[in-house]
Amino acid sequence: MTDDERKQAVQAAIDGEIRLLDPEVRAVPALVLELLHPEFTEFGASGRRWDVDSILTVTSGGSVSAESPVEVSDMSGVLLAPGVVHLTYFADNQGRRAWRSSLWRLTETGWRMYFHQGTLTD
Repeated sequence: MTDDERKQAVQAAIDGEIRLLDPEVRAVPALVLELLHPEFTEFGASGRRWDVDSILTVTSGGSVSAESPVEVSDMSGVLLAPGVVHLTYFADNQGRRAWRSSLWRLTETGWRMYFHQGTLTD
């Protein structure tokens, strides 16, 4: 795999992550489903374990507002293996600050988030 292909893979995962944080995308379950792997799991900053169905309930309920979008910084990614990207970043959602980590997998329908974890910080 070339450096350019690695960069493209990481960028595709970053683009997907940013879309999942977009309030307009989160409000439409079909758009969220396009970005989540069918076997998606999350260990949330709350300590709760999430799956696709429980995430759809939260995202469609307005967990992120257009007036106060999630502020993201320090996002970076690395290709762990062909078709697998690991992203890390810092997110501030209305004062709720957390380090975040996601695994993205390339599927027949594009890049999808397979796993996500959030860890609260000061």
